[in-house]
Amino acid sequence: MIVITGATGNTGSAAAEALLAKGEKIRVVGRDAAKLERFTSKGAEAFVGDVENGDEMARAFEGAEAVYLMIPAALQRDDFRAYQGRISDAFAAAASASGVKYAVVLSSIGAQHAAGTGPVVGLHEMEEKLKRIAGLNALYLRPAWFMENFMMSIEGIRMMNALPGAAPAEAPQPTIATKDIGHYAAKRLASRNFSGHSTQELLGPRDITMKEAASTIGHAIGRPNLAYVQLPLIVLESALTGMGLPKSSAALVIELWKGGNEGLLTPQEARSAENTTPTTLEQFAEETFAPQYQRRAAGA
Repeated sequence: MIVITGATGNTGSAAAEALLAKGEKIRVVGRDAAKLERFTSKGAEAFVGDVENGDEMARAFEGAEAVYLMIPAALQRDDFRAYQGRISDAFAAAASASGVKYAVVLSSIGAQHAAGTGPVVGLHEMEEKLKRIAGLNALYLRPAWFMENFMMSIEGIRMMNALPGAAPAEAPQPTIATKDIGHYAAKRLASRNFSGHSTQELLGPRDITMKEAASTIGHAIGRPNLAYVQLPLIVLESALTGMGLPKSSAALVIELWKGGNEGLLTPQEARSAENTTPTTLEQFAEETFAPQYQRRAAGA
């Protein structure tokens, strides 16, 4: 039995689907039974529970050989860091109580740092808590910047006719599609070919610059001359609160972007076949970004 937390999220759903396709026995965890039906209809077992509750997670992990652990994105909360702490406490308590032997954990590039990376600090703390559990073999996935993060720029593109961002235009950085993270997690959950506590960065298909990203996204949405504009962090922070994020969460995102510009999110591994994933930004822009952009444009 393999347990998937965050089964309705981007990475968890991809992992669950991939494991079901392999014929693996899985248990999907979520708050809403109706949203888990897409998996139970294919043979998965459902567990409806709260990831902030250690006792409930211990029951979810009962009988499992391996678990996929991830903290759901909830930056709309004004207590996001405390929320991260409650979930990582619950996961650690449940892993210890259940005796599960293997965990694949969604962390982040830069999680080796204990400060200066905004929400990634909460993932660093989760790694440290899990490392203290005797008998647990844990693989900490540290993926690069999500391609899905470009979705936050849709309104900026429509208003400015440019892709706004925090990074320098010509600075290359690894970028990954979340489905590839889920597929990689599924592979390692099924094989369980790791021991002790180890990390694995995931770097997408290649490094890209924000200038390249603007061009790629622009071609996909019918704006081939779309430019990139690096904005001051104070302007971006105001834009984030204008989008509805609490001030505390906007400050965390700004800290993350500032940390990235200061080198705290620099990969620690050389690019290799193991940490390179297949989905290109061109594919993401055509298949995912453009349809969402057009839907929002049509609803304006």
